[in-house]
Amino acid sequence: MSSPAPADLPFMDAFATPELAQWRGAVEKVLKGADFEKKLVGRTADGIRIDPLYPAATPAGARPMRAAAGRWRVAARVEHPEPGEAARLALSDLEGGADSLSLSFAGARAARGFGLTATSVTDLDETLGEVMLDLVRLRLDPAPGGRKQALLLADLVTRRGHDPAALTIDFGFDPIGVLASAGHLAVTLPALGERLAQTIGELKGRGFAGPFVAADGRVWHEAGATEAQELGAVLATAVNYLRLLEAAGMPLAEARDAISFALVADTDEFTTVAKLRAARLLWDRVQEACGLAPKPVFIHAETAWRALTRRDPWVNLLRGTVAAFSAGVGGADSIGVLPFTAALGLPDGFARRVARNTQLILLEEANLWRVADPAAGSGGFEALTQALCEQGWARFQDLEAQAADGMTGIVAALANGHAQAGLAREREVRAKAVATRRLPITGTSEFPNLTEASVQVLLPEPTTPPGQDAPEAAIRVEALPSMRLAEPFEALRAEADIATAAGTRPSVFLATLGPVAGFTARATFARNLFEAGGLAAPVGAGFASDGATDLAALADGFRQSGAHIACLCGSDDDYAAEGIAAARALKAAGATIWLAGRPGEQEAALREAGIEAFVAMGGDVLAQLRDALALTTTNRT
Repeated sequence: MSSPAPADLPFMDAFATPELAQWRGAVEKVLKGADFEKKLVGRTADGIRIDPLYPAATPAGARPMRAAAGRWRVAARVEHPEPGEAARLALSDLEGGADSLSLSFAGARAARGFGLTATSVTDLDETLGEVMLDLVRLRLDPAPGGRKQALLLADLVTRRGHDPAALTIDFGFDPIGVLASAGHLAVTLPALGERLAQTIGELKGRGFAGPFVAADGRVWHEAGATEAQELGAVLATAVNYLRLLEAAGMPLAEARDAISFALVADTDEFTTVAKLRAARLLWDRVQEACGLAPKPVFIHAETAWRALTRRDPWVNLLRGTVAAFSAGVGGADSIGVLPFTAALGLPDGFARRVARNTQLILLEEANLWRVADPAAGSGGFEALTQALCEQGWARFQDLEAQAADGMTGIVAALANGHAQAGLAREREVRAKAVATRRLPITGTSEFPNLTEASVQVLLPEPTTPPGQDAPEAAIRVEALPSMRLAEPFEALRAEADIATAAGTRPSVFLATLGPVAGFTARATFARNLFEAGGLAAPVGAGFASDGATDLAALADGFRQSGAHIACLCGSDDDYAAEGIAAARALKAAGATIWLAGRPGEQEAALREAGIEAFVAMGGDVLAQLRDALALTTTNRT
């Protein structure tokens, strides 16, 4: 049913359509002279401009559509090393609403040190227990030994008497992704192409339809890739597979049909939606350049590992919800939501159920699947999609231009260090944003909870041994790291917890000046900051007396606190009136004195009075917390 024309809504005639200039004029009044660009214009990690307002857009050219409209697949990972428990969890996932299983064998990066240990058809049969292979979609997470695992699965299909052509299996071969993750590849690229084509031919000969090869963006995202870098890497990987398979004698159209994509759904809704839409448009462009009529690629999306936190892991539920929503709106064909406890160990049944239900609510209650490409026509999404197409293509061309040791493209970019250098630059930028809290992490760097309740996992996070060098590797590269953004703050919290276990929690005394109304803002800021490093910083009722601060009571409060650091917290007026006197009183009581806020013109006088550091918005919080924790733990009695 089409929308009614304006004439059918006479009450709308009472409202004039505002012009952009009118809106801009109203905004300027609110800004009161502040810079429009700095206040209201954002930038993505790729430098793409995000305006506060966009007009409606009419999509030009091809639409980024899926092969078939309808529900996306709800994926759950099978990764438990014990076959019986893996079978139980898989069956529970399927009975609870999942309709796709990702098989993560030991050694796969996605298994996080766990993974299936099946080495025979009998083992795999037990691992998949009562799973009806003809009723679910299966995909293999890329791992070393992918050929052996794929053939095990094929043999299991034969053992159970299924028609391979009636099954939906993505075999997930991604030797380039494994090279990037592990740092070595056993064979040369030409030999790799021959092996890959031979294995695909063998599987097709047995009746399997594929896809067989995965261009996986997760290894790049975990190493710090921006949206455009991930897109460029996935495109370059897929094109490399096209070349290898064609060189091995496979028709180009068949090679194209053998490829699927895996992309990361992160916590930024706009960039995630635009990234998935851009991936389809970019792949269409590659197909056209190859002389092929474009066909939609199957895209599996997984929520971001690097966004997960070990501290206050319940916040991961929100992260997973935003990411899954974005992947659904962006047009993913299947989605895997990482359970909220995944960073702590192997998730239990409850965490897996919540991960499934996140998608089921979006499917069954929000009905996201009922609209094909819901972002179409939105000025903001269309502009961002187009910008990511341009940026992703530029990154793809940059990787394609690389050469090393007779190789070209993405493998050459890994071999000569070009890819690693680009990712390292982005990691450094993002690490600085995390350290200064310009990129806040709720529950970790912002609003930490020192009394958080523990959560349950089936197995604790394993200590993964360092990768072993392959003695006969034909290609060696610097392996890409896997990182989570919260790790630096989590390390500080762990250090504070060790100190707490040996006695009492390290603490900072908040030396509040003036009445509660005056010091609350900065005391709250300071408490939030120190607790992000695991240091207690309780806020009391203050030390106000007759319109001023009782400095003797303040100094006595510090002595009784047992803290080593005293952080002054008050309004600018209180700092001007009492800051120097309060600092002297605290110094006489033996405190190392910090101040919450910027010192302004008083800095020299405040430092002379004994203040050693200032904590304020935009500062390097990680460095400040390291200093505070070192002072606190070193001087404990």
